Amino acid sequence: MRAPRVACEPLKRTALALLLLLLAHASGALVAAAQDSADRRTVYDGERALAHVRKMVEMGPRPAGSPQLAATRRYIVQELKSYGLKVSTDEFSAETPLGKRAFSNVSAELAGQSSDLIIIASHYDTKLFKDFRFVGANDGGSSTGALLELARTLASARSMPRLTYRFVFFDGEEAFCREWDECGRAGAPDNTYGSRRYVAQLRKRSELRRVRALILLDLVGYKKLELARDDSSTKWLVDLIWQTAREVGRGAQFVERAEAIGGDDHEPFIKAGVDAVDLIQLGSYPYWHTPEDTLDKISAQSLQAVGEVVVASLPRIENRLLATRSSAAKR
Repeated sequence: MRAPRVACEPLKRTALALLLLLLAHASGALVAAAQDSADRRTVYDGERALAHVRKMVEMGPRPAGSPQLAATRRYIVQELKSYGLKVSTDEFSAETPLGKRAFSNVSAELAGQSSDLIIIASHYDTKLFKDFRFVGANDGGSSTGALLELARTLASARSMPRLTYRFVFFDGEEAFCREWDECGRAGAPDNTYGSRRYVAQLRKRSELRRVRALILLDLVGYKKLELARDDSSTKWLVDLIWQTAREVGRGAQFVERAEAIGGDDHEPFIKAGVDAVDLIQLGSYPYWHTPEDTLDKISAQSLQAVGEVVVASLPRIENRLLATRSSAAKR
């Protein structure tokens, strides 16, 4: 005998409520999973940075003008484009102690609410050595890997930055002669070919006034990372970044010790009046410009520390620069 219809209605309503509850739970789980996935994309990942370093080291020595550096450049461009960034290259030639050589800077831009620029940079070439194989895992590799991961992280953020970010990969930072200043002469140093060209191009395009700050990365991946305060860098930038490092628990990697770097890719910017900071471990890195500058000297943890501090510092740097611009406008 069939049950009376009225007895079925409460059961149907209960079943429907349970079904709706299950659907709501599933939908919430999907939304949470999507949110978690998005959050992971916008978090700097030291392992990803290390993977880029590994890729570069596998390409071998990468001095300016070499096929290996051209392959590295193609890899950098491909990665930047995959992040949705607008990428450009600037090919140029310059006289060196070894004759005229070809160079190419790579840059990618992340548009902000203001056209004023914060440049985050690294060199991607390795020093030319004829008597041993130099793959530059830390010197050229670590900073380039970190910069690629910074570009991915910042490009994945859900909100537009207040200032425009430009990620620049300089060619020709290294000297062709053995020593940094061995073959240089007044007005034509044997180093920083790419960064000097970049500043010259900024002047030529009347863009120099848009550049509010430069953060340069160089030798930032050593397992025993200790970044000292470069005394040629702009003091307020050094103070802000080192304070941020302490606050995010990275004071052991950003140490309270001064170090005289003696010139790097930030120098042409400082000479042009741009506030700049060099994040570099030079004096306490025992494998600098030796065949032992290999991948085993680098750690994802060190790359993670540097990336976290730079990402956490950028909003504070923006605040400082915007406040300075606002004060200047009121005068």
